[in-house]
Amino acid sequence: MDYAEFDDAVGALRDGVYAGLPIVHVPGPGEGDSPSEAPAPEAAAWRIGVDGEESGFGPAFRRLLGTVDTAEVTALIVGDWGGAYERSSRKAVELLTGHAHRFPALRSLFFGAIPSEECEISWIQQSDVTPLAEAFPLLERLEVRGGSGLLFSPIRHANLRVLRFETGGLPASVVRGVAGSDLPALEYLELWLGTSEYEGEATVADLEGVLDGERLPALRHLGLQDSEIQDQVAAAVASAPVVARLESLSLSMGALGDEGAEALLSGQPLTHLKRLDLHHHYLTDPMVDRVRAAFAGSGVEVDLSEQEDPDGDWRYVAVAE
Repeated sequence: MDYAEFDDAVGALRDGVYAGLPIVHVPGPGEGDSPSEAPAPEAAAWRIGVDGEESGFGPAFRRLLGTVDTAEVTALIVGDWGGAYERSSRKAVELLTGHAHRFPALRSLFFGAIPSEECEISWIQQSDVTPLAEAFPLLERLEVRGGSGLLFSPIRHANLRVLRFETGGLPASVVRGVAGSDLPALEYLELWLGTSEYEGEATVADLEGVLDGERLPALRHLGLQDSEIQDQVAAAVASAPVVARLESLSLSMGALGDEGAEALLSGQPLTHLKRLDLHHHYLTDPMVDRVRAAFAGSGVEVDLSEQEDPDGDWRYVAVAE
């Protein structure tokens, strides 16, 4: 798997690509049928969302069913379900799962792909997204944006290869849900842990099931990112059994400082990695030099970009509100 595809998932969506496919918007109200130049259902990532003054997700979803042969759709993007800043995603989840039989070929799903211009990430009102994984047993890629009200329970899913949660605050219960899941095919796991101000109160203990790797035998990339406790996360990762099998590791976007970097340098060897992503960090210049020296000549690509200056004792994460 080419992990570079996920380095900037938000940017990829803005560029009109998802799961390697061009994004095509399902026509809005009054726009008529699908354009004559529309690609085959399996050749596009279909984006659906509420437009204008529509009151709910139902009309938008019915347009999808009426204009696209969903039996052939492999990639689906769900944007705003209608006032996502005040209305939870529950009904959108129910519509998707209730019509799962209409999407037998679905392999990639991004749920809550709402840009900040429409709704800030921590304002997105989510719900229990566990049914999305359960209703699509052949799903290989599941991505969710927004942490407010988000729930995810432990599951067993035989085919999921990519699981990503983009939040400004990932609830501890969701972290425990992921950590308690049996995901034998999962290769790529990315969690934006966020800040306690936006429900991101997970501790290192909540990550235990991820860090021991017992339920994640195929894992090759681990991202524990955007965390205000990034130093503690780094210290736990430094001795985590799962690290030995990884190809890439990301502790980026958070409040990583010299303490966390020291733990990484003093822990288990990381020179087997292809990539170590630490961008958006608070390392001092001497520590940046030490990290670079530690991996010089190893072949590991180390990203130390976006060196931030703390505001007194306060360090901010890259994505919060």
